[in-house]
Formats: sequence, C-alpha cells, structure tokens
Amino acid sequence: MTSIGGAASSGMVDWNLAVATATRLMRPGPDVSRDEARAVVAELRRHAKASEEHVRGFTRLGTEETHDTPVLVVDRPGWVRANVAGFRELLKPLLDKMQERRGTGPGNAVLGAVGGKVTGVELGMLLSFLASRVLGQYETFAPATRDLPAGANGAGRLLLVAPNIVHVERELDVEPHDFRLWVTLHEETHRTQFTAVPWLRDHLEGEIQSFLEETDVDPMTVLERIREAAQSLAGGRPEGEEGDEGRSLVEVVQTPAQREILGRLTAVMSLLEGHADFVMDGVGPAVVPSVSEIREKFQQRRAKGASRLDMALRKLLGLDAKLRQYRDGERFVRAVVEEVGTDGFNRVWTSPNTLPTKAEIAKPADWITRVHRKPEA
Repeated sequence: MTSIGGAASSGMVDWNLAVATATRLMRPGPDVSRDEARAVVAELRRHAKASEEHVRGFTRLGTEETHDTPVLVVDRPGWVRANVAGFRELLKPLLDKMQERRGTGPGNAVLGAVGGKVTGVELGMLLSFLASRVLGQYETFAPATRDLPAGANGAGRLLLVAPNIVHVERELDVEPHDFRLWVTLHEETHRTQFTAVPWLRDHLEGEIQSFLEETDVDPMTVLERIREAAQSLAGGRPEGEEGDEGRSLVEVVQTPAQREILGRLTAVMSLLEGHADFVMDGVGPAVVPSVSEIREKFQQRRAKGASRLDMALRKLLGLDAKLRQYRDGERFVRAVVEEVGTDGFNRVWTSPNTLPTKAEIAKPADWITRVHRKPEA
C-alpha cells in the first residue's frame, strides 16, 4: 500500500490506517469481467475528453490550453487514497492546533488512550461508506502522489469512480453510454470552473483555512462526532437513540466568525454545484439521447436516499446540505441566465466580489442588481 505522506502514522489521525480500514470494509463493486472493466475505463476517458468541448462551448469558459489537469478513472480504493491525501493536506492546520491542545486540554487523558490509530479506523469506516456513493469528483486540493498525479502548481485532478458509475447505471436501468457521458458532463463542468477561473482555487482554500484557523473546539467534540458516525455504520447506536445526530460535523466547530465564513462557503458551493447541474441539463439534450429519463430517475434517487441509517449519516456528514446546494444553486444560475444571458451570468467569475452571497443565492435578482445595475447618481 502506498504511504500517504512521510509521517502518516503520527499525530491525531493515522492516515495509512484510515486507508487500510476503508479498503477492507468497503462494499465490493459490481460484477464485471476484465474486458468489461477495460471497456468502461476507456469509454469514460473518451467521454471526459468529449465533455471538455461540450462544456466549453455551452459555458463560454476556458480554452483548450486551460485544461491542464489530469483525468483519472479510479476504483473505490483509488478514490479513498486520493481523498485521504487531500484531507491530510487541507486539514493540517486544524489537526496541528488540536495536537497542541491535546497536551493541556480536558480531553488529554481520553485522547491519549484513543490515539491516532482509533481515529484512523473510525475515519476509515466513514470513507468506506462514502467510497461506494461518489460517481465523480473534481479534487480541487490534490497533492500528487506516486500513483495519483495532479495538475502543476497544486492544481487539481478529475476523478471518475468507474465501479460506482456502473453500479448506479444498472440500479437506475438506464442506457449505460448515455449515463456515463451525462456524469462526465457534470464533473467536467467543475474542472472547467477551476481551470478557467484561476483565482477560484486560492479563494476557496483561503476561506477554508480561515474557517479552520477560527476553530476553537475541544478535540474530543470532533472525535465524538466521528465516533458517532462510525458507530452508526457499525450498528452500535441503540435503536431510537437520536441524541444530537441532527448536527453535522461542520456545525459543531462553528464560532460566530466561522458562521460568517461558512455562509460564504455555502454560497460558493451552491453556485458551483448548481452551475454543474445547469450545464449538464443544457448540454444533455443535444448529446445524451435519453437525458430526460436519466435526469428523472437520478433525481428520484437523490430525493429518496436509502435507509434510515443512510439518512442519519447524510445529516451527520452534512450531505443533506449538499443536496440542497444542487437545487438552490441550479435555481440561481437558471434565473440569472434567463435574465442577463450566459455572458451576463459569467460576470460571477470576475472576482471574489462578484460571487453571490448566501442571501443572493436565494434571491438572484439581488445579485443582478448589485453586479449589473449601477445605482443612479
């Protein structure tokens, strides 16, 4: 197994153990032959390449030269390794801060007993849950590893999780070639957003780091959230014991300053996810013959979720908020494009000052007024 960084087994989280645990516990992928698997990988790569032109033409963003980040078709363990590498880099300031507090805080004795290995196991359990659900991902913060290349100067990479795509296309009983292209259109939109708007990655990273720097939380609080989620996965939470599971991992580390930052982050993520759905629907009818059927079935799947356990974990991990981001963001993008056109909407990418606020996501007309209509002298 590839080591995730030189000191992966030290500190608050044993990252290598997280990878090993997730890999051991994750569900097996769909039953496909070696030849079928090769064909799926080749087709996803072709669709990713074709999607570049479709998305650029529809969004009027970027050029062929801006798409310098790799497209990787991965399996579930590959998705876990990529995300652990990203998490480790992005969360380093928070974990360093928690490590410092570990020596003097009230949770010192318990943390000393629990240690990074137990945290690594529990994080691995959560990753094993997520690894079978993600179809694709533009990994914005992607340090290159030996088996997972990334773009130059810290640029990202596009991940397409082949077994999950095959699983969902079979579950929905849709045309496989159409579904694979439909998925890559969504993920390619994210790649285009970040490659065509150079300041966006740094802005997003700055906001996340500001959020983490403001964190003033007992490390035990975060650890307990992870343990609750892991226990839910393992069936360790007594039936009917709701406790505090309505709060997500993000919500428990909020200070007043963080709530302000989180509002801005929510608006940006709503914009990015909604724009991807809007583009997917806009391009789809011309290049995906069965797009209406796919969209209807996929929306039903999103809405109903799975079991009660799945819904509880979605809430704990903040995934229910992500579903709202798709819906709210898509409404914002559609309303703005209808009012001022694609070029008018693209003024959103001018600078951080032209990004919509959380309130403007809900009221697109307010964003149009602020960005497009100068007040009378």
